[in-house]
Amino acid sequence: MGASKKIRKVLIFGIIALFIVSTVTSMVIGYEVITTNGDLIDEDYAFYRFDRHHFPEPYSSEKHILGELVDDFTSMVLPDFKETLSPLVIETRKKESTPVVMSGGPMDSPWPMHGHDIRHTGRSPYGIAENPGYEIWRFRTKDTADCSPVIDNDGTIYIGADEFYAVYPNGTLKWKYDVPYRIFASAPAIDENGIVYVGTIWAMPNYLYAFYTNNGTVKWAYDVGNSIESSPAIGDDGIIYFGDWSGNIHAVYPNGTRKWRYTTGDVVSSSPAIGQDGTVYVGSHDDYVYAFYPNNGTVKWKFKTGNWVHGSPTIGDDGTVYIGSDDDYLYALFPNNGTMKWRCQIGAARASPSLDENGTLYIGVWDKNFYAIYPNGTIKWTFNIGDRVWESSAAISADGTLYFGTSDISGSAPWALDIIALNSDGTEKWRHFIETSFSSPAIGKDGTVYIGSYGGLRAFGNYDPNAPDAPIISGRTIGKVGKEYDYKFTSIDPNGDDVYYYIEWGDGAVEDWIGPYGSGVKITLNHTWTQKRLYTIRARAQDTDNLLGPWGELEISMPMNQQTTSSSWWFLQWLQNHPRILPIIRQLFKLE
Repeated sequence: MGASKKIRKVLIFGIIALFIVSTVTSMVIGYEVITTNGDLIDEDYAFYRFDRHHFPEPYSSEKHILGELVDDFTSMVLPDFKETLSPLVIETRKKESTPVVMSGGPMDSPWPMHGHDIRHTGRSPYGIAENPGYEIWRFRTKDTADCSPVIDNDGTIYIGADEFYAVYPNGTLKWKYDVPYRIFASAPAIDENGIVYVGTIWAMPNYLYAFYTNNGTVKWAYDVGNSIESSPAIGDDGIIYFGDWSGNIHAVYPNGTRKWRYTTGDVVSSSPAIGQDGTVYVGSHDDYVYAFYPNNGTVKWKFKTGNWVHGSPTIGDDGTVYIGSDDDYLYALFPNNGTMKWRCQIGAARASPSLDENGTLYIGVWDKNFYAIYPNGTIKWTFNIGDRVWESSAAISADGTLYFGTSDISGSAPWALDIIALNSDGTEKWRHFIETSFSSPAIGKDGTVYIGSYGGLRAFGNYDPNAPDAPIISGRTIGKVGKEYDYKFTSIDPNGDDVYYYIEWGDGAVEDWIGPYGSGVKITLNHTWTQKRLYTIRARAQDTDNLLGPWGELEISMPMNQQTTSSSWWFLQWLQNHPRILPIIRQLFKLE
C-alpha cells in the first residue's frame, strides 16, 4: 500500500508539472511568420558553398538545426563587464499584446550605422577636400578588425573583432567587451538613447548584444542561435532589424524582446534598409529581395534575382530600391510592388551601392572595377581598381570624395589590400596599403576616415599639430652586404611626451612599436642586409597620447659583399663622406 501511494503521488506531481509546462510553452510571444521558402533550405547542405564569386561560408545543415534548437524566446541579462558568457538571469519574453515602451530611432551622429543612415546612402554631411590621407593613428585589436566602424555623437568609434571595442577619437581605448568567438563583417548600430547593438558569429549560440555606450555594460543579449553577419538597422520607432545564417529576419524591440521573425529560404548576410514609410528591405541567399511590412513582418513583395543577394539595399530619395546580386547585375526596383525599373550589368556585387545627392550610385565589384551609375541605370564612369571589392561599401564625404577598401582572394580567404580615395570624376586621389578585408569606411565630423583592417582600426586624415615629428635617421648610406650597421633615430614630440617607434628596414624586417623613449632622445638600432640593392629605411613615431606622426626616410645602398677589393672599398668610403656626389653619379650613369 505504501508503494502504491508513492506511485500515485509521483503521477499526480507529473501531471501537474506537464500542465504547467504545456501552459507556459503554448504562449505566443511575438509574431512568427512562416514561409514555404523555409522548406528550400537543403538539409544535406555541404559544409561550404563556394564558386569563383563566393567566399566559403560555413553554414552546414547541422549548424542550421543547432541554431533552431536554441530557444530564442528568452533574453539574457549579463553582468557588468562579465568576461564569461553564461546567462545569469533569464527573462521570459512578453506577449505581443503586452505594452512595450518604444524609444527613438538611430542616433544623430556622424555615422551611427552601416551605410550611415537607415537608407544606406553612405553619404556623410562631413568631409574636407584637403584630406591628404595620412594615417594619423592605429588602434591595434587582438585579431583582424574586418568589421565596419560606426561613430557616436561624442566621436567615439565602435568596431568589432575578437572583442567589441569603443575607441576615443584620438585612438585610445574607452572600453572593450569579450564577446563569444568574434564579430565579423557587420557594423554596429547606435540608437538615440546611447545603446549600441551588434551581433556575433561562429559561436554557439550567437547573440545580438545591446551595450551602454558610456561604459560598455550589457543591457541585454538576444539569443539568435546561428551566426549574425548582417548589420542591424534601427527604425524611427527604435525597432532593431537584422538577419542571421538560419535565413531569419528579426524585428526586436528596444527592450530585447522579439516583435516578429520571418524565415527566408537561405542565409541572410544582407543588412536591412528602411524606407520612409517604414518598409523593411533586405536580400537573402535564396536569390530574393524582400520587402516587409514593419508592423507584423508579412511580405509586401519579393523579387527574384539570378543568384545570391549577399549585399544590402540602398533606397533613393524617390523610394527606389537599389541592390546588387551575385548574378552580375545591379537592380533598381519600384518600392510599391517590387517590379524592376532597370538593371545594369557590373559584375558580382557584395557591397551596398552608395548614393550621392544627385542620385548617382557608386559601387565596387568582384571584377576589380568601381562604377558610377546614373539614376537611369547607365554607366557614368568606370575606375579599374586593380583589386577586388568584397563587402566594402563606399563612404561619400561632403566634398564628393569616395572612400572604400579592396580585397584579394588567396586560397579560400580574402586577403586585403588598400583603402582608396577617388575624386567624384573617377580619378584616384590617394591609396594606402592597410590589409583590410570586409570593412566599409566611416567619416567623422572632422573629416577623418576610419576603417577596420588586419592591423586594427585605422584613422586617415591630417596630422595633429601635437603629433611627434618625422624621425631623423642617421647612419651609413653605403655599406657591405652581410655586415651589421648602427643607425640612430630621434623624434621630438611638441608636448614632450614619450614616443614609440615603428621602423621598416626596407627588406621586410620591422621594429614593431618599440619604446617608450624620451622625446628628442636618440636611440641606436642595428641591422644587417643580405642582398645587394638599394633600400629605404622608414620610421615614424607615436606618442603616449596615441598621436601618430609622419614618416622619416633614409635611402641606403648595399652594392658589395665581403670580397670587394680594397680600392673599391676606399672609393665607397669617400662617397660616404661626400653624400652629395652619389646622386650626380647615379644621374650620369643612370643607376637604379
